[in-house]
Amino acid sequence: MIHPKPNGSGQPVLITSPHSPGPEAYWHLPDQIGTFLPEGPVPATLNGILCATWREAPTSLDDWSRVPGQLPDLAEPPFDPQGKQPAAGLIIEESDGRIWIVCPTNRFAGCAASFPKGRADEGLSLQVTAIKETFEETGLQVAITGLVGDFPGVITQARYYRARRVGGTPADMGWESQAVLLVPKNQLVAVVNLPRDQELARMLGGSS
Repeated sequence: MIHPKPNGSGQPVLITSPHSPGPEAYWHLPDQIGTFLPEGPVPATLNGILCATWREAPTSLDDWSRVPGQLPDLAEPPFDPQGKQPAAGLIIEESDGRIWIVCPTNRFAGCAASFPKGRADEGLSLQVTAIKETFEETGLQVAITGLVGDFPGVITQARYYRARRVGGTPADMGWESQAVLLVPKNQLVAVVNLPRDQELARMLGGSS
């Protein structure tokens, strides 16, 4: 199938092995994995929060620098990229205890599923980077609630924050994601596949 969103160059993106949507009943079951596809169906509300397009989402780096959802009073240690590219991501937890996970299109860089994250644009803080990258990968609007820590990857050093969903819809995921999942904590280790993500999953209480 062709992803409904073109890539950054405006070119169509072919998904070679699309995800199946899964039962819609699973959206609301805390012990099941909910699966959402690009421009696919979503519930009107999920855990009491509307699933609707974030109409006021920033469209420029300057707008992103002022995006709501930042936590200015959060005590953060200095960030040391350790010679790698700075990045930031989020652990987004629903009130039912499940965690939002992205599935990169065509398993980019060997990643089957991961916590949303991305490299920092010049001039943007790590908090803003985490919010921006999450929206681009998941379509969700979020608010940061705390700090998880800094975790090394092969190319990036990423700072992860805790967050909650306040709006948006996974149907609006960008071309870099072919599915967005809502995963029970005890299934995270089985879903994510890269070492950094598995370390995070175990910290969150996932099974080994």
